[in-house]
Amino acid sequence: MDMSFSPLELLMLLGGLGVASIIAGLVAGLLGVGGGIVIVPVLFWIFGFTHFPDDLAMHMAVATSLATIIFTSIVSMRAHHKRGAVDFDLLKRWAPALAVGALAGGLAARFFEPAVLTGIFGVVGLLVAANLATKRTLVIGPALPATPIQVALATVIGFVSALMGIGGGTLGVPTLAAFSYPIHRAVGTAAAFGVVIAIPAALGFVISGWDIPGRPPLSLGYVSLIAAAIILPFTTFFAPIGARLAHSLEPIWVKRAFALFLVITAGKMLYSSLT
Repeated sequence: MDMSFSPLELLMLLGGLGVASIIAGLVAGLLGVGGGIVIVPVLFWIFGFTHFPDDLAMHMAVATSLATIIFTSIVSMRAHHKRGAVDFDLLKRWAPALAVGALAGGLAARFFEPAVLTGIFGVVGLLVAANLATKRTLVIGPALPATPIQVALATVIGFVSALMGIGGGTLGVPTLAAFSYPIHRAVGTAAAFGVVIAIPAALGFVISGWDIPGRPPLSLGYVSLIAAAIILPFTTFFAPIGARLAHSLEPIWVKRAFALFLVITAGKMLYSSLT
């Protein structure tokens, strides 16, 4: 496996990852999405550019993103908690199912072909983009459903989030909003979901990738410790800034700009899974 590249290529890669990490941190705080929706496609393309084996690139992008989300979500959650936007009662009810689903997703990941993971990311990313781009929130009911349905929803959110390498906000915020949950509380609580999802999901990817051959140096299972170390300072610094913006800005235009970004990246990921 030839992973050598010139100083200029290295500078471009580090710069691109740094910019993506800043955007991921801001988006994590602003929309409660954990940043993985930005980090995963960037890591996937960077790993491909640095000659990672095709059968490792997507799994390592997802796993490394989850490892960074652990810390980004903690920082984002604390920032939202200071503004009273985290519903800890709801978090306690959903946490076990979120964690079980996330661990199952992480452990099952090694049985999914890379094209399946990129396809899942692409399809869900496009659906999230469509949701963000609309001014009106889809409302299913006036309140959260019965507890068994909430448990089922949380389990699915944990499982799919693990396979995509994202925090709880990408799926959690629109799900809560669909049941008339206040949007600022949804964003803050979903940031906490990210912690509950990322820890067991990352552990699952460490275990499932532990004996996979061809991994680069300083990898823990499917997690690239080097990439995580580069990403974390940026995402943890900028997540609180995004959280402050979430409580001071009308987010509709930010959502639409991010929806455009998602259409481009998710579309490209979906195309990669089909070719």
